[in-house]
Amino acid sequence: MQQTTIDRIEPIAEGVVSLLLRGATAPLAPWEPGAHIDLDLPNWLTRQYSLCGDPGDRTSYRIAVRYDPLSRGGSEYIHRFLRAGRTLGVSLPRNHFPLTPAPAYLFLAGGIGITPLLPMLRAAVASGVPASLVYAGHTEATMPFAAELRAAHGDRVRIVATRHQGRPDLTTLASALAPGTLVYACGPAPMLDAAVTAFGTERLRTERFHPTPRTYAPDAHFEALCARSGHAIQVPPGESLLDALTHAGHPLPSGCREGVCGSCELTVVEGEPEHRDDIGAPTGRMYPCVSRATSPRLVLDL
Repeated sequence: MQQTTIDRIEPIAEGVVSLLLRGATAPLAPWEPGAHIDLDLPNWLTRQYSLCGDPGDRTSYRIAVRYDPLSRGGSEYIHRFLRAGRTLGVSLPRNHFPLTPAPAYLFLAGGIGITPLLPMLRAAVASGVPASLVYAGHTEATMPFAAELRAAHGDRVRIVATRHQGRPDLTTLASALAPGTLVYACGPAPMLDAAVTAFGTERLRTERFHPTPRTYAPDAHFEALCARSGHAIQVPPGESLLDALTHAGHPLPSGCREGVCGSCELTVVEGEPEHRDDIGAPTGRMYPCVSRATSPRLVLDL
């Protein structure tokens, strides 16, 4: 855990504030476009936010937070109670949405989904690769960084205020893409679902705010064996592996508890996990907040 101090917190759009988190000690951990951090809030909540500043700046991190009226306490606390000068614990950056090499890029943002794409666009342009951004929001006043993007990137950026202009025509955008172009999209679920239809899954990379609804077989009982301690834990139907481990004295970091942030990642030594996350767990890993087991036992590196 890294210690930071809120250097600046300020509104940057209707319902959106930007936080500049200054490292309290030596350089902050490095990161690449697409990365996010866990923010430990003073109200005992942990929330994930994409880094949207400059990866070359090792003295500070920048995030942006939209107020959610259905907030579980994270965005409301940040908007109502956080002030400059407050010290916050911040995790090491994690990246489940990396920018991979391509001959060209199209970035597609919806609302606060601009945050992981902002440094991606900068990196693509700096490398000399053709890149463009289509950024949609209800009105321009609700869209953070719109003016900054227009000033920095000019015609590479298309701002779409959907209240007046309607939604972008993704099918037309898809038909105009050059071969090999990768499409990176982040935003609300309807926009991402439309992107899957328009661009297909082969060249589309997405990051979602919430998990994709899926149906799974009924939960089955299984055993989790902690390899280092030899502690065997029973995981009954209806209880997550994360909760079972916590109740047995093996608490793990956790944030979203929905399989989209990756903060609770575990190494599986033996057994077959049933992956229910939206990230795509690497081989030998799982996210116990949502994932379970198809084998009677999982041996975990705990």
